[in-house]
Amino acid sequence: MNRFFALALMLSIVPAVSAQAQVRSEPPLVEEGGRLVLEAMDQRMVLPMPDWLSDAQRSDGNARDNVETVYIADETQALLEIYPKGESQALWTTLYGTRITRQTEVSLLDYRAAVMSAYARNCKPELTGFFQLGPDEGEKLAPLGFVCGSYLDNLTGYQGLGEVMVVSFRKSDRGIAIVYQEWRGKSFDPAQPGSWPVATATVEARANQLNSDAQLSALD
Repeated sequence: MNRFFALALMLSIVPAVSAQAQVRSEPPLVEEGGRLVLEAMDQRMVLPMPDWLSDAQRSDGNARDNVETVYIADETQALLEIYPKGESQALWTTLYGTRITRQTEVSLLDYRAAVMSAYARNCKPELTGFFQLGPDEGEKLAPLGFVCGSYLDNLTGYQGLGEVMVVSFRKSDRGIAIVYQEWRGKSFDPAQPGSWPVATATVEARANQLNSDAQLSALD
């Protein structure tokens, strides 16, 4: 399953793109002041470091040498995903990413609803759930959590697996972005947090960090 186009095609408010339009390349990603910075779609996204890196890996200025990255872009959207060293798009236990679009006419509330619909379509309905970490404050949305106890059986390579995700939403004068982290493991019962592939305290802490530290701004 191509995550970039699966999400794009499911989001009715985002125009679909052809397979020929995608470009996979080295990400325009740099380290600045202990954070990662991605410039794409005429916007600048500042990201906290991956939470699985050790203090030494974060502080030596070589965080990128200790992770795997995938970057795919076309004329309207860009996707960056970061994995622990040795993991990949096909085989991962956690991933961290951002998706930046040129969408300006869509409200964040509508965009969040579309994202929720997109992720829910990959999961068995009876094992799907969303939770919000705090109240919305106008267009400043609280981070969103998603639990998928088991993916749909027809998703090749995903049988017997489930995931937990947190996502934060941003908007600039040039577009909209999400920043998110996912944890994957064996199928589980969403109603039993002890069975999740990640501790609930980790989920909450990371959601709060993404919400407070991720920044999106338009480039001059």
